[in-house]
Amino acid sequence: MANNSLANGLKTLFIVLGAVMVATLIYTICTDGLPFRKELLTPWMAATLIDFYINVITLAVWIMYKEPNWFTSSVWIVLLICFGSITTCAYIVLQLMKLSSQESSQDPLYYVLLQHPNKDGTEPKKKHSLVVPLRILFSALGCLMLGTLVFILFTDGSPFRIELFTPWMIATLIDFYINVVSLAVWVAYKESSWISAIFWVILLICFGSITTCVYIVWQLFQMTSQDPTYLILMRHNNRYNLCSGPT
Repeated sequence: MANNSLANGLKTLFIVLGAVMVATLIYTICTDGLPFRKELLTPWMAATLIDFYINVITLAVWIMYKEPNWFTSSVWIVLLICFGSITTCAYIVLQLMKLSSQESSQDPLYYVLLQHPNKDGTEPKKKHSLVVPLRILFSALGCLMLGTLVFILFTDGSPFRIELFTPWMIATLIDFYINVVSLAVWVAYKESSWISAIFWVILLICFGSITTCVYIVWQLFQMTSQDPTYLILMRHNNRYNLCSGPT
């Protein structure tokens, strides 16, 4: 019953967040025009967009794993790039709606996160592990964002200035933090205690994609280079119970 409530709660949460972003997008276009204007691309807007798209890459990697073929993966990733958190919310809600009543009552996030072949409790076909390439990718992305942050701080000063909060900056931040919510749900699911979950979520809120990259790299270094990459999505206690389903 509690897990059914979780599934319904997550569905409601992401429907509401998606609606908020759609409304924000429409309102900002109506009141401030289109975002494709050179004057909007301030140093801090550029940094925010880099931060945003590093998290988009994280979500895109998950979608590539989830989808059964390159065509559907490509469609979703293009939508993710173009519409950001609206696509994130739509995709998550769609995955939640695909759950059977049994899956919803067991461990809905387990089934949402994993690819369909795992839903019967069996391990998917062995593929070449991407643990090492992903360690390199997210280490590089984290360093890129850290370098960007330091550079903009030194060249443009603090981001906490009222003139920086243009309508499109506010819309971008809303878009960014809706994606952060989706990542925070995963982090909270993975962590074994509320203290560690809250710690990581606070870091996500404060440092954005730097925290995303640090967390992913940290998780990847807890795996061997031969481990199936999808294990990063799971709780530690589920990693070794695939044959018997989620615990």
